[in-house]
Formats: sequence, structure tokens, C-alpha cells
Amino acid sequence: MAALIAWFSETDMAMGYSLLYVLENLFAALLAGLFIGYVYRKTHRGLSYSQSLVITLVLMCLIVCSVMMVIGSNLARAFALVGALTIVRFRTVVKDTRDTAFIFFALTEGIACGTANIRLALLSTLFISLVAWLLARTNYGSMMQSEFILRFRYDREGGGEEQYVELIRRFSKTSTLIHVEPSGEGRYLVLTYDIRLTPGTTPAVLATSLNALVGVDSVNMVSSCNDVEY
Repeated sequence: MAALIAWFSETDMAMGYSLLYVLENLFAALLAGLFIGYVYRKTHRGLSYSQSLVITLVLMCLIVCSVMMVIGSNLARAFALVGALTIVRFRTVVKDTRDTAFIFFALTEGIACGTANIRLALLSTLFISLVAWLLARTNYGSMMQSEFILRFRYDREGGGEEQYVELIRRFSKTSTLIHVEPSGEGRYLVLTYDIRLTPGTTPAVLATSLNALVGVDSVNMVSSCNDVEY
């Protein structure tokens, strides 16, 4: 057992590190990547969620950690790595700018773990994750804080405008008309409302009631917590 511990602790001349040092850094990078992926999943809002990106964040931490240990303090290796990476062309389009921030997050923690700055990696991972969670929790930067976006088409020749206005008022705590788009040479109006439903009211009830009105059709409701842009 003592011989095995000594073998793990012995510095390899080719690598410049001991196996124990390498494993410590890799495990730290793995934990950081898993935690970053967890925070990303818990704080994600929108329709662009990708499981593959979560896996990429974990693997990126490990890969960058390994790359930093390969480079070490060898300047020649650093330039060789840059030259090798210029051959690779990445065409993947990042749908959400927030995803880019998490990619850089994973890169940073991988670099920290690869250079054995474990405490820095731990503190920065926790602090940045806390900030990301608070921003998502408070819906920071949102112009609206609604439950649903309601959209439907109204036939102006069918009359009964006061009916849908009264219906929306009855089933919602708050309602704000945020977009009006005329169509069909002015005969139709496509209306978009930002609404908060009253307690006990389901989206299906409101949508069905609206669709039953004369002159109202194409009713749809989108949960704003699952929408990237309102």
C-alpha cells in the first residue's frame, strides 16, 4: 500500500507532475463542471435548452484542465496548441448569449483546476453560480413579469369587442395589451396580451372561453417563463 501511495506521489519526469496531482486537478474540474451544468439547468429560461450543452460544459472543464496541465509552463507547447486549434473550425451556432457565458464559465474553471488553483476554482464557481441563481430567481432584466402571453385574432366586422375585453378582465388579475397587428386590409386585428391569471383559472379555461366568442379565433397562450423573448 505504501509503495502504491509513493508511486502515485512520485513526480513523472515526462509530465512534470505526479499522478496524484493530475487526479486531484481532474476531480476538481469534474466537480466544477457538474456543478456548473446543474446551475445552468436550474436557472435556464427559454426554449433553447440543450442537454448536449450541459454535457459539453462538464467535458469542457475536464478537457481545458488537461490542456493546461499539458502546457504547464512550457511556452513552446502553448504556441503548438494554438497552432493545432487554428486548424479546427467550429460551426456550432449558440442560440442563447447566456449559453456563451456558461461556456466561458466552464473554460475559466477548467483553467483554474488545470493550474492547481483549486481554492480559486471552488470560490469562483460558488460565487458565479450564486450570482446566476439570483439573476434567474429575480428575473433580472425582464421588462415584464407575467404568467402568460395571450394572442388571438379578432374580426372587427363580427362585433363584440367589449365581450373579449370583459372576459380577459374576469379571468385575469392583471392584463396589458402589448401588441396590435392589423391584417386582412384592416378587417382583422391580431392582439397580444400580457396577463396574470386569477387563482384557480387555467389557461385552457381562458383559451376555450375566448375561442367560443363570436369574431375571435386562433387563440393561443404561451407561458412566459418558457419564452426567451416576450
